[in-house]
Amino acid sequence: MKRKEALLRIEDVAKQHNVSQKSVRRAIHAGVLESHKTGGVHFIQPEVLAKFLDSHIFEQKAENYKQQIPTKSTKTDVINWADISKNWDNPSKTALTAADLFCGAGGMAKGFEMAGFQQVGGLDWFKEAGLTYRENFNHPHIEGDITQRDVKDAFISAVKSGLNGKPLTVLSGGFPCQGFSMSGSRMVEDERNSLYKDMLQIIEELQPEFIVAENVKGLRSMLQGKVEDKIKEDIAKLGYVVNVTVLNAADYYVPQKRERIIFVANRIGKKNKHPKPLLSPEHYITTKEAIHDLVQLKDNAAFNHVRTKHREDMKKRLAKVPEGKSLYDNYSDSWKKCVWNEASCTIKENHGGVNIHPIEPRVITVREMARLQSFPDDFIFKGAKGKQMMQIGNAVPPLLAKAIGLALRESISK
Repeated sequence: MKRKEALLRIEDVAKQHNVSQKSVRRAIHAGVLESHKTGGVHFIQPEVLAKFLDSHIFEQKAENYKQQIPTKSTKTDVINWADISKNWDNPSKTALTAADLFCGAGGMAKGFEMAGFQQVGGLDWFKEAGLTYRENFNHPHIEGDITQRDVKDAFISAVKSGLNGKPLTVLSGGFPCQGFSMSGSRMVEDERNSLYKDMLQIIEELQPEFIVAENVKGLRSMLQGKVEDKIKEDIAKLGYVVNVTVLNAADYYVPQKRERIIFVANRIGKKNKHPKPLLSPEHYITTKEAIHDLVQLKDNAAFNHVRTKHREDMKKRLAKVPEGKSLYDNYSDSWKKCVWNEASCTIKENHGGVNIHPIEPRVITVREMARLQSFPDDFIFKGAKGKQMMQIGNAVPPLLAKAIGLALRESISK
């Protein structure tokens, strides 16, 4: 890849060609404008942009542009719903085993632990997330680059040691998949998909009975659904039957509307099941219910509850932001104010921009963020405050993972 200084950011493209940053982002997410994402920032090669501009997409009217770039999947999911309500409150411990790729701070691991699984290993490159993971779990955590053979071997060895001869029930992972594009009628992959391919390689070597793969809902519309099809085909080639749908974390007692695509696959002849929703929208857990008691709690670094010190002018600006809206027009996915009497909007950390507290003129604390992601209060985050927020924003909500784990137990028991 060329040096970053030679590349263009989204704001550069928008300014040069007198279009909104949203239009540029839509083109990227739809797969018609290729970018390289580094450190959470999209970078676009000038020659790629020139080729894109030849299509005159920016010159078309907005309604025609929307038609050219589909944003919704037209797929019909085959879903086998598992009723997990009877086992939700006190799941029994089991001999079922789980391991986690791209594990981050351990949201997926915590959820499967809550569902009664025995965790035997986690793998991630994020140093501070590793500190958090090892603080909260006793099973092995491998810190390193999954593309390196020695790191793969260390993870596989740790998992097999923890299994002690038993089969691995489930291998989970929130995999990256930015590197798909089209060349004529043929889908191609670039070097950014190395991590995805490494996940497939570990699946092939460990042969878990089940696979759970998680990603953002937007994956469904990438290249008009072809990316989703390719992932299902790749997993099927390894001997697995695959089912996929989108789940909303708020349906499973997470105080946050967070939609994620969930692939479930197995190679042992079972029926793949997704968890049937436990709550209807009118009964979602609200932001107020989740964090209202923390308003009265004094700052406590050991509890990850330290308020950000804002200038007075910033406090006034934050106070004026309506619920559900962002402080900045051009960054609608960050600096967004949570809604107090509803389930929160999606929680994330975006280059220092986090969610705004609904009733106080400040951003939410790490502990408030963790509550809205359904982490228990005894789950302690390590590293600098900004790194803690990144860990939480990137995590799978533990209660969503718990629901998925209980659905797998239902599949196995049948």
